[in-house]
Amino acid sequence: QPFHPMVNLECSRDFRPFLCALYAPVCMEYGRVTLPCRRLCQRAYSECSKLMEMFGVSWPEDMECTRFPDCDEPYPRLVDLNLPGEPTEEAPMAVQRDYGFWCPQELKIDPDLGYSFLRVRDCSPPCPNMYFRREELSFARYFIGVISIVCLSATLFTFLTFLIDVTRFRYPERPIIFYAVCYMMVSLIFFIGFLLEDRVACNASSPAQYKASTVTQGSHNKACTMLFMVLYFFTMAGSVWWVILTITWFLAAVPKWGSEAIEKKALLFHASAWGIPGTLTIILLAMNKIEGDNISGVCFVGLYDVDALRYFVLAPLCLYVVVGVSLLLAGIISLNRVRIEIPLEKENQDKLVKFMIRIGVFSVLYLVPLLVVIGCYFYEQAYRGVWETTWFQERCREYHIPCPYQVTQMSRPDLILFLMKYLMALVVGIPSVFWVGSKKTCFEWASFFHGRRKKE
Repeated sequence: QPFHPMVNLECSRDFRPFLCALYAPVCMEYGRVTLPCRRLCQRAYSECSKLMEMFGVSWPEDMECTRFPDCDEPYPRLVDLNLPGEPTEEAPMAVQRDYGFWCPQELKIDPDLGYSFLRVRDCSPPCPNMYFRREELSFARYFIGVISIVCLSATLFTFLTFLIDVTRFRYPERPIIFYAVCYMMVSLIFFIGFLLEDRVACNASSPAQYKASTVTQGSHNKACTMLFMVLYFFTMAGSVWWVILTITWFLAAVPKWGSEAIEKKALLFHASAWGIPGTLTIILLAMNKIEGDNISGVCFVGLYDVDALRYFVLAPLCLYVVVGVSLLLAGIISLNRVRIEIPLEKENQDKLVKFMIRIGVFSVLYLVPLLVVIGCYFYEQAYRGVWETTWFQERCREYHIPCPYQVTQMSRPDLILFLMKYLMALVVGIPSVFWVGSKKTCFEWASFFHGRRKKE
C-alpha cells in the first residue's frame, strides 16, 4: 500500500513488474518460486528513490537488492516464462543459494509492535502451532486443562487447610504454604488459558488485509501481558520458596535454630521470594519478551526466543535446584548424624526418622518433576533450530518464499515432549498436599464443618 503513488505515477517501468515478482511470484513446477532479478530491483530503486523521498516512503529491508539472485538476461527471464513440463537447464529444480528466511506477507506485522520471528523483524510465527495438527492441539489443550484442575484443587486444599489453623504450620515448614499458593496461581493461569483457547495467545487473522493468525508478542496485548506476569512471577516465586524451605530446614538441622529464631528472618525470606521474581518479570516487560503459547493458551517467555529461554527460565531454575539440593543434602546429613551419635528416646528417635522421611519424599516429589521440566527445556532449546528449519522447508512453497539451501537435518518435535513439560510444570505443585495430609488435617476439617453446622 505505501507504494501505490509510485505505481500510479509510473516512476519506473520496472517498478510494477518488480513488486509483482516479489509479492505474487511465478510458481514453477513442484511449487518452485522464481525470485525477481537483482538488476530489476536496482533499476526500480534508482528510478523511484527520489519520488519515494517525496512521499516519505522508505525502502524495506526485505526488498534490499543484494538479497536477490544475479541475472544476465533482461526481465522477464526465460526461466520465469517456462511452462510446466520437464525441468530444463534454465530452470533448475534445486535452490542454488541460501537467501535466508523471508517473512511471508501473511505473517508480516505492524513495525511499531516490535515483533520478530527467525531473526526477521516485523514478523510473527503462525497460529495455530507451526509444529502440530489441529487435533493434536485440541488433545493437548484438554490434557493441560485437566491437569491444571487437579493441581488447582490440591494447592487450594493446602492453602485452605492453612487458613483453618494458621498457627499449625510454623517455621521451618511455613514456606510450603507460600509454595502452594504460588502453584495455585500457576495452575489457575493454565486453567484460564484452557478456557480462552488461543484468543489471547494469538492475533486474529484479517483476510481483507491478507493477514493470517499469528502469535502474540510483546506487551501491546494487555490480557496476554497479565497472563505472562502472573504465570512467570509465580513460577519463579514457587521455586524460590522451595529454596527458602531448604534454607529453613538447613537452619533447623545444622545450627539447630528454633522456630522463633527462624521466624525472625521471615521478612528477609519474603523480600527474596517476591523480590527476585518481581525483578525478573519487570526486566522481561522492559525487554518486550512476552510470547503467546498457542498450545496452552497462556503467555510466557522463551517460546520462540531461545536466548530468553536460556537466561530467564533455564538459568534461574538450574540455580534454584543447585542451591536447594546442596542445602537439603547438608540438612539430611546433619539430621542423620544427630540420630546416630546422640542417644535419644525411642519416641523422639521415631519422630526424627519420620521427619527425615517426609523431607526426603517431599523433595523427591518436587525435584523429579522440576528436573523433567528443565530437561524438556534443554532439549527444546537444542533442537529448536532444526524444528524451525524443517517447518521452513515444508512451508516455503506454500508461502511463496525462497526455500532453505542444503538442509542437512530435518526433524519435527513429538507432542509427548510438550505434554510432559506442561504435566510436570503443574504436577510440581501437588506435593504440598502430601505434607499437610494427615489425621490432624482430617480432624481440623471435621471440626471446621461441625462448627459451621452448629452456628447454622
